[in-house]
Amino acid sequence: MYHRFDEIKYPSTNIRMEVFRKHMDIISKKNYNYLNPKDFDKKFSERKIKKKILITIDDGFSSFYEKAWPYLKEKQIPFILFISTESIGKNGYMNWDEIKEIEKERFAFIGNHSHSHDYLLDLSFEKFKSDIIKSVEIFEDNLGYNPIFFSYPFGEFSKKQLSFIKKKFKYGFGQHSGVIDVNKDPFELPRFPINEKYGDLERFEFIIDLLPLEYKNVIPKDKYITNNNPPKLEITFFEDQKNLENINCFSDEGNNWKQSKIKFQDNKLFVDFSDKFLFRRGRINCSLNDKEGWRWFGLQFSIRLN
Repeated sequence: MYHRFDEIKYPSTNIRMEVFRKHMDIISKKNYNYLNPKDFDKKFSERKIKKKILITIDDGFSSFYEKAWPYLKEKQIPFILFISTESIGKNGYMNWDEIKEIEKERFAFIGNHSHSHDYLLDLSFEKFKSDIIKSVEIFEDNLGYNPIFFSYPFGEFSKKQLSFIKKKFKYGFGQHSGVIDVNKDPFELPRFPINEKYGDLERFEFIIDLLPLEYKNVIPKDKYITNNNPPKLEITFFEDQKNLENINCFSDEGNNWKQSKIKFQDNKLFVDFSDKFLFRRGRINCSLNDKEGWRWFGLQFSIRLN
């Protein structure tokens, strides 16, 4: 997941084009193919496929159109561009003519990123619905359709909001790190955020080689934590999975990344967070090094701070 390109004033959401090109070179040298979003339905349902890389860009900043778009067009690299409709045409953002120019290419797909790009969890449910419905109407008026792909602003959503998103879209993307596999919830799909800090070449090469760490179920179902902070996390794995005892997890509870206390019972992993999550988003990442390579999954909780 990328945002800005060559906007060095915003390092937390920016990537330098020279680095972005090197990212694509690494993908090529490793002989990975890109996933064209038009094949997403088919590939997502296949149990065994060769790894493919999906490029996504959030927000529709002008720097994407000016810097990254010419390169992606030249190379015919497939991607999804997630757009918040309220910002279209404003200073620093793409306009409708530019969006339509991109959208007509067979390898470029537009996604919905809400209307306002507000902290949607701060809105009442009725205002949340109105925001999404307004974005849908604007897309339908300007493109003739509403995209099937949705990206949650800041990766935040509640179970109730997710249920509404299911009525309007086919897929929902978050901002928690991980590898998509057939067992992932289609409305809680992971992505690796890339920026200047987390876009160095060594890390990039590591994450694109990662394999999915599959699981059967996660409790709590609702990732919006309104009380009981920290939550009680329980992850159920499949019976035939191997080497689960080698899983390590790290979380940012207490606003400090550290190794999580975990224990296994049968095929279930229980995480005992020792501190509350102090920021509005709390994260945990778990990894497993087995004979096929490193496996990874991440979760993001949205925290209501009192």
